[in-house]
Amino acid sequence: MQGIWRRRRRRRRSGLSRLERKFVRQRNQIEVTSSLIAEETHARLKELEDIEAIRKLKTAYCDACDNDHDGDAVAALFVKNGTWQQIGGTKNADERKRIGKSEISEFMFGLREAGFIKRSSHIVTNPVIDVNGDQAKGFWKFIMLYTHVNGTFVRIIGRYEDRYVKQGGQWLFQSLTAHVEENGPYGEWSGK
Repeated sequence: MQGIWRRRRRRRRSGLSRLERKFVRQRNQIEVTSSLIAEETHARLKELEDIEAIRKLKTAYCDACDNDHDGDAVAALFVKNGTWQQIGGTKNADERKRIGKSEISEFMFGLREAGFIKRSSHIVTNPVIDVNGDQAKGFWKFIMLYTHVNGTFVRIIGRYEDRYVKQGGQWLFQSLTAHVEENGPYGEWSGK
């Protein structure tokens, strides 16, 4: 009998019936679950926004290269001591790692000044981007098509391995390595 009186006293003290208390517990659980879902959704959205920002960074790099190898525009996409390197087969670039904005800019302007590229287009595909906080890795396939000043059409096929870092809310290249897998002429212009 004593147990029944204790339960009744507890119920009277809280002022809530058993059903009302159950409802309060369920509402609290829903609030906790909703909060967890909101946090997870926010984290996923942030990752997607970071991936999209990195895609835009890569697009800006390709556009700067295709704008007659604008060294200043390319270098602006790198952190202060960022690196650019090409590994494998072209006669116009050695495999030396360019370190810092100045060396990267100088190299790009050197391609412009060499004067062998009339027009170019970088095409990047198959991106795999892995974001981890304010750092990320990216792997891309690429084809660079260009018209040599002598009229030859040339294609370079390869892949990029990139490292990115987010500074001041902006993604930049920490390193960009272009692995050239194939390089050579791809066709002739018929003039029609």
